[in-house]
Amino acid sequence: MAMIEARLAALGLELPELAPPPGGRITMRGARRYGNLFYLSGNGRMLAGKPAYQGKLGLEITIEQGYEAAKLTCLNLLAVMRAELGDLDRVASFIKTIGFINSAPGFSQQPLVLNGFSDLILDLYGEERGLHARSAVGMAELPWNIPVEIETIVAIVE
Repeated sequence: MAMIEARLAALGLELPELAPPPGGRITMRGARRYGNLFYLSGNGRMLAGKPAYQGKLGLEITIEQGYEAAKLTCLNLLAVMRAELGDLDRVASFIKTIGFINSAPGFSQQPLVLNGFSDLILDLYGEERGLHARSAVGMAELPWNIPVEIETIVAIVE
């Protein structure tokens, strides 16, 4: 078993099955490679074609639930990477992550929510490969009223 997938298993985590986005027609890719950079499209955790969580942080969703939504979204992004790259161990480094947080007026704890993504990446890849630049941005709305959407860029090895 590959090292990263073994770490996932040790944490009691599994990568989800990938499903097409709601709405049918697909007009974008989940990931795009350019040289040794791998760009992953914005992703939110879906279960059986429906959002795992719905609502705004600071209104219907707590920081703890948002953290979990970001962690689950991380698993989705890893599933996309595995499907495209074949092996999660090909990641040389996480470069940049942007977390879009569906925020109620006055909610300003977006970085605490995005820690759900960052903490899992650090647990899996360690600081040398996992520590990344990032932005946690509050949004008025997100598709399907999901609480978190995350995109990331990674460097890969051949």
